[in-house]
Amino acid sequence: MAKKSVASLQTGSKRLTKAIKMVKSPKTGAYTFVESVMAPEFVDEFLKKN
Repeated sequence: MAKKSVASLQTGSKRLTKAIKMVKSPKTGAYTFVESVMAPEFVDEFLKKN
């Protein structure tokens, strides 16, 4: 189960997006947050990965 949060960042001429997803560890069952800053067109791929 993943929860997503997406924020748009503007730096100079580049438009970037910071995506945060919550991932459940199969080993311990605890949730961790994974963050990444990327171009907006790659957000869906990032959120679909396990």
